[in-house]
Amino acid sequence: MGTQGPATTDQNYNHATSEEQAAKQKAIDDWLPITSSRNAKWWYSAFHNVTAMVGAGVLSLPYAMAQLGWGPGVAILILSWIITLYTLWQMVEMHEMVPGKRFDRYHELGQHAFGEKLGLYIVVPQQLIVEVGVCIVYMVTGGKSLHKVHELLCKEPCKEIKLSYFIMIFASVHFVLSHLPNFNSIAGVSLAAAVMSLSYSTIAWSASVRKGVQPDVAYGYKAKTAAGTVFNFFSALGDVAFAYAGHNVVLEIQATIPSTPEKPSKGPMWRGVVVAYIVVALCYFPVALIGYWMFGNKVEDNILLSLEKPTWLIVMANFFVVVHVIGSYQIYAMPVFDMIETLLVKKLNFSPTRLLRFVVRNLYVATTMFIGITFPFFGGLLGFFGGFAFAPTTYFLPCIIWLAIYKPRKYSLSWCINWICIVLGLCLMILSPIGGLRQIILQAKDYKFYS
Repeated sequence: MGTQGPATTDQNYNHATSEEQAAKQKAIDDWLPITSSRNAKWWYSAFHNVTAMVGAGVLSLPYAMAQLGWGPGVAILILSWIITLYTLWQMVEMHEMVPGKRFDRYHELGQHAFGEKLGLYIVVPQQLIVEVGVCIVYMVTGGKSLHKVHELLCKEPCKEIKLSYFIMIFASVHFVLSHLPNFNSIAGVSLAAAVMSLSYSTIAWSASVRKGVQPDVAYGYKAKTAAGTVFNFFSALGDVAFAYAGHNVVLEIQATIPSTPEKPSKGPMWRGVVVAYIVVALCYFPVALIGYWMFGNKVEDNILLSLEKPTWLIVMANFFVVVHVIGSYQIYAMPVFDMIETLLVKKLNFSPTRLLRFVVRNLYVATTMFIGITFPFFGGLLGFFGGFAFAPTTYFLPCIIWLAIYKPRKYSLSWCINWICIVLGLCLMILSPIGGLRQIILQAKDYKFYS
């Protein structure tokens, strides 16, 4: 009897210690951006997904159509819409595939499929490239749109202001908004951004219709050489990939929706995704097809630059773009904040304090601002990042994870569909960065730093 005393004490101590660790872990999870709030409604997922998906990339779609041509362009747009909706459905389904567990982050799903270390190595670098890349590109987009507003409203004589300063003005908003703690706290910003995306897309195609088909319109490839045509085609593939980039934040958005065994989160999440994809179609197809139809191969890489008049309408559209990319920046920055804060608090044992959050988020905004000011090659950046990182995480990584976990029978419908998506996604990943990089090199020839 006497020998059982110490053992019982050890058990009690171990139990108490594990309870303390669980309580500490819960306190950290309640502080981290992704897991701190789980009371979102289905319509939150709708406008978060619209804000994440319908980026400024929609404005480059007529330019992408000009590089692709009518046949391939329409086919690639429709195929991309179908494939990315399918892979998004897969991710929504896999969020709670293990009973009692939620994969709140993309890399957690990767770790479940490929193992603890390999899953991290496969997913995290790609996800970071996408999210940080989007934030940098949106810094440039926000700055360029403000610059365009200034040009349109400020007639001669008017002092020229460098693009760098407009990027700084755009960044100043994020030095404030980045301190909102989680996804649910930026719901208002995201809703405003989603409304703006539909608004400026409508302005882009309706103003194109009003302007009418241009007298000297031509639909042939713009490049003079065969090599130029091929490289432009590759770059345009990246532009299309960039336009469908919302998968990188979809699990993080779903993590904010409440879930029970009777009412799993995939129901409301999928409803939100379907609404978001209808809005995506209403934004993308009219802008891409009407913009190309009206301007042909002379369309600019941002269609608003092709539309000079009516001035008030183009000014308004550019303002809408600014509001939208403010929301989009926040949606893509939140998972990055979560990764950095998780690393600091869980691995490096920093205390989860407001000061830590203040320093981390300000440093991140400052870094993306600095890179955006240094390399504002908007069109080329879209093509390069689009193929290099968006294609894997959006077009085929969900399919590979699905095959690894569910193991569908060889040559079954599910197996065939997933392999078709993987092959198409791989082609996109290999080809589009080549064109994007060439475009960056061509634009960089004439570029002066911090001009």
